Amino acid sequence: EANDPAAMSQMGICCQRKGDYAGAHKYWAKAAELGHAEAHYNLSVMYSEGYGVGVGRGKKKEWYHLEQAAIGGNLKARYTLGIREGWCSNHNSERANKHLIIAANQGHDDSMKKLKEIYASGMVGKEDFAAALRAHQAAVDATKSPQREVAAEARSKLGGNYGFL
Repeated sequence: EANDPAAMSQMGICCQRKGDYAGAHKYWAKAAELGHAEAHYNLSVMYSEGYGVGVGRGKKKEWYHLEQAAIGGNLKARYTLGIREGWCSNHNSERANKHLIIAANQGHDDSMKKLKEIYASGMVGKEDFAAALRAHQAAVDATKSPQREVAAEARSKLGGNYGFL
């Protein structure tokens, strides 16, 4: 359907699976213009890895799309920002911890694992870690259902390749 960001993002995934990165970029760019967080995340990966755009080209675009994806609620983007802020580029542990805590609070397992590591190294406070742990568990508990378990099993049988998500 015209101007349906979810449909455009799905078309981008179809193109990406076929190796048509130009087509994927076109669809994800349009979906991102319409505010689709996953499309922003996929574009950030394209710019990061050079898929169809050339390696090392578009660092500003990569960060822009990564930030927009995180703002839009994409937890993998939020986690990635935390990792990059703390260890890859800016070495800003306070900002990195905030990103990881936000994602962990919403149930993102990798963010919680990373927070455990940095808590053990003394780089995040006991209160912040405990609060994130409680919020993470509450978010995980809130999403449990038989239907989600069936869907997860079906996704694993399909191979779980949904764009760069």
